[in-house]
Amino acid sequence: MEAPICLIENNPGEQLRVNQEALQVLQSIQQPVVVVAIVGLYRTGKSYLMNKLAGRKKGFSLGATIQAETMGIWMWCVPHPEKPDRTLVLLDTEGLGDVEKSNTANDSWIFVLSILLGSTLVYNSVGTIDQYALEKLHYVTELTKHIKVKRTLTKSSGGEEEGSDDFLRFFPTFIWAVRDFSLLLKLNGKPISEDEYLENALKRIQGTGKSWRLNPPVPEKLDLAKKCIRQYFPSRKCFVFDRPASRRELEELEDLPESKLNPEFVEQVQLFCRYIYKQAQAKVVQGGHTVTGTSLGHLAVTYVDAISSGSIPCIENAVVALAQIENTAAVHDALTHYEAEMEKCLKLPTEAVEELLELHAQCEKEAIKVFMARAFKDDNHEYQKELGAQLQAKLLELFSQNEQVSSDRCQAVLTQLFQDLEEEIAKGSYSVPGGYQQFLDDQKEKVDQYHLVPGKGLMAPKVLQDFLKTKEAATQSILQAERTLTDKQKEIEVERVKAEAAAREAELHRKMKDEAVQRAQQQERSFEQHKNQLMEKMEEDRKKLRAEHEMVLNSKLQEQRRLQEEGFQREVTRLQNEIQGLQSQMRQQGSGGGPGCVIL
Repeated sequence: MEAPICLIENNPGEQLRVNQEALQVLQSIQQPVVVVAIVGLYRTGKSYLMNKLAGRKKGFSLGATIQAETMGIWMWCVPHPEKPDRTLVLLDTEGLGDVEKSNTANDSWIFVLSILLGSTLVYNSVGTIDQYALEKLHYVTELTKHIKVKRTLTKSSGGEEEGSDDFLRFFPTFIWAVRDFSLLLKLNGKPISEDEYLENALKRIQGTGKSWRLNPPVPEKLDLAKKCIRQYFPSRKCFVFDRPASRRELEELEDLPESKLNPEFVEQVQLFCRYIYKQAQAKVVQGGHTVTGTSLGHLAVTYVDAISSGSIPCIENAVVALAQIENTAAVHDALTHYEAEMEKCLKLPTEAVEELLELHAQCEKEAIKVFMARAFKDDNHEYQKELGAQLQAKLLELFSQNEQVSSDRCQAVLTQLFQDLEEEIAKGSYSVPGGYQQFLDDQKEKVDQYHLVPGKGLMAPKVLQDFLKTKEAATQSILQAERTLTDKQKEIEVERVKAEAAAREAELHRKMKDEAVQRAQQQERSFEQHKNQLMEKMEEDRKKLRAEHEMVLNSKLQEQRRLQEEGFQREVTRLQNEIQGLQSQMRQQGSGGGPGCVIL
């Protein structure tokens, strides 16, 4: 993309909607995507940072007046600067809190969509992280009203409905970008890092007893904002930025050369970009499935449709809908790969059924890998069953094609070889004394020539047998007309011919029986291949689930320690219950608990 495009339109008086042109761009991206979304109050310099991440001076509209420039959510997809197997998707959102907007109610939805679509969320503010800045981040306190994790509310391990552990599994990394920062990073006279500055600003303080009258208590909304940030975003980072230039020069910020910018600001922006490039992860959904541009487009449509219909976006609903789309596509991709490989490697007709079965087994194995790489949440293995059934149907179709091509080839060879023999029979050339033996010799010569012709395929014996059957009446006629043989000799010759035909028929039956055994063995191998790759996939999913559990557990343990230091004993007790429940769940998983293995 040479320039950004609006992904989600927020037009006055209208519902949010997905721009179809932008959707087509997203759905053309098959790579995993690293999605960086930036939110914050209008006129705080969000677009400048996004342009720098894109490696451009211009792109997202900056503007330098008190009026907001960006409306809706704008998207810029660029090659990832350091990860060639990833695409960097930048989402620049309209400024929150613009008093001139006619549909300010959509501010919350813009914030929510940034969380739902992003793998990294940058919150951009000006000045310092103080009470005012936290109050402006009130959108985070309303997330449970605007996002559902599960289709049906259930009690979590701590005994409450959808809570922090449900959300933090799916929420992006949180980065607070503080612009025009003018303070010294010191606490109690000692230097601190930017991250320590953020964590100190998020420290919760209780007011009790007389202190409530002596000192005003911390506003409930302020404490709730801190609590929500800490609970919903286990991975947090902070960057502070000096003012980039003088107020007058800000109007021409995108045209200013770096030499005229504040050197400290330039260095801070470089550090910010470097961190995003190295640390920002690809977008994943429930179960650790990596999201591609195509998948991100489907998610955007699902969430925006839910909002427009008046529903609350549900992560589980969106993931289930995405899984259906992705699993259907995974079956299609696997079959396409199978067909392409078979077409490239298979030359019909084959001389034996083993050749076709071996190639099928190899291509089937690769096709299952293609399916497994894209499929997820195929809980009942219905899509894998469908793939197995279609691969088996493809094999049966190939068997039929192979037999038909071989039959056509053999028939053409026999027709050509026996053409002059047919002419001699029609002329009565063999209706003379000794003609029968001459006919047998000529026929044997033609059969020997037939055997020497290459590329006839596995139907060569059967087609020959059927062809010779059609010549039995002519053979008997020539035999009966033979004057040099006695009646007894003719009877013996008839029996000999029958015996040869019976021997050929028996050999064909043996060959067909062997092929049936080979096909049965192929089905067993196919079953084992599906089973083995499914078991590998399930083990991989278990590892991802355990890593997810460990992330939640570590986050809760860290929050528990902080709450204990801050004196929130009731919340410490609640967290302890949740931690014990999660640990019990992890032990069950470690002892072999998990989904059953349902195979074709």
